[in-house]
Amino acid sequence: MLRLGIIGLPNVGKTTLFNALTSASAAADNYPFCTVEPNMGIVPVPDDRLHRLADTVGQEHRVPATVEFVDIAGLVEGASRGEGLGNQFLSHVRNVDAIVHVVRCFDDPDVAHVGGEVAPERDHDVITSELALADLAVIERRRERVVKTARSGDKEAQAEQAILDLVLTELNAGRGARAAVTSTSDRQYLGQLGILTLKPVLYAANVNEAELGQATTPAVEALRATARAHDEEAEVVVFSAKFEAELAQLNAAERGEFLAAAGISSPGLERLIHAGYRLLNLHTFFSVGEHEVRAWTIRIGATAFEAAGEIHSDFQRGFIRAETLHVEEFIKAGSYKAAREQGLTRSEGREYVVQDGEVLLFRFHV
Repeated sequence: MLRLGIIGLPNVGKTTLFNALTSASAAADNYPFCTVEPNMGIVPVPDDRLHRLADTVGQEHRVPATVEFVDIAGLVEGASRGEGLGNQFLSHVRNVDAIVHVVRCFDDPDVAHVGGEVAPERDHDVITSELALADLAVIERRRERVVKTARSGDKEAQAEQAILDLVLTELNAGRGARAAVTSTSDRQYLGQLGILTLKPVLYAANVNEAELGQATTPAVEALRATARAHDEEAEVVVFSAKFEAELAQLNAAERGEFLAAAGISSPGLERLIHAGYRLLNLHTFFSVGEHEVRAWTIRIGATAFEAAGEIHSDFQRGFIRAETLHVEEFIKAGSYKAAREQGLTRSEGREYVVQDGEVLLFRFHV
């Protein structure tokens, strides 16, 4: 399951957004550190293909893919040194797959700002710097131990020191660990150290309701420029936490009208989740069974053999082949049987790379 950690300065809209996304009732008081322990909520991934597929085969039990959102308490300047319970909060960041960095891009005299005024560039830099400083402390401590062994001629220690030195250079230059390493093995090594700047970051710009329908705002553009100066592929999703909270209270019909009135086509939930999928190179495949129709999340480039393991270890262990076709072809045909008769299905082996939106039926023997 994809796990997204929502971080940011206090009073930027993190918990209000979390409540709207998860229909939870976590406290969202107007003062710093109102969230101490992280709130967690599991959210279904919006995908109308799942419901159209289930309707096609007359299956009521449908299981969507899910995302877990973790509302992590507001970080402040000095968090890497323990300010504002920073050590505790940073430990929660280490346990997520990716970071949703909420940045306040709205003015409201009734909502206090920890920095005194709205300044997306400064807010971005405060959080980014604290994550980097926390990583510096970890890297430097590790390097002190490794250097002694490396000097003795130990090849593994020398290789480890080379990675640490590379990350150290990037951190001192104001960049993160993600810019320093490209190999899977190096990423796994740094992941084991709990390096925060290794995690991909998605930026969520919290604007006023009235600004939702606008193409952009000066504050959003300032955030976008700052984020892309740090990471040229950074994505900024514009949303209004207040709007999302109101939207969450409406039924399906009312939501459509509410979105149209605001001049947007989809809720922030959908845009955040889809951006999260892009960030982590994930996509979806489907299974149609006797008792349920289900959506599954896998990384882009995963094979049919790996997809089988997502469903059940027996499917993977006894893998014979996978029958596959695109969900739209399945819906048009109406069933597996009809799709086979029309020559729409393909029989693929274990090395087949699964594509987004495919329906897979696994043949296996244990």
